[in-house]
Amino acid sequence: MTDFETSLDKPEDTLSFEEALSQLEAIVEKLESGTVDLDKAVDAYARGMLLKQHCQARLEEARLKVEKIKLPENGGAVTAQPFESESQ
Repeated sequence: MTDFETSLDKPEDTLSFEEALSQLEAIVEKLESGTVDLDKAVDAYARGMLLKQHCQARLEEARLKVEKIKLPENGGAVTAQPFESESQ
């Protein structure tokens, strides 16, 4: 089994954004090279779609966290409120 195939085994919800993006980039590169047989290409494409959804969810969580940062009107200290994810 190659590193490429092994990386497809780790559940995407356990990956950091950076790990998921790296795997997604590797999948795209491999598929674009045309060196993957059809069955593995289909599996890799499905995995890529899951990774894409995972990355989009992490980005949305980050965006919402940034939106929670409050700038005080009177020039005081910046505060942040924790974002409560639906998945928590």
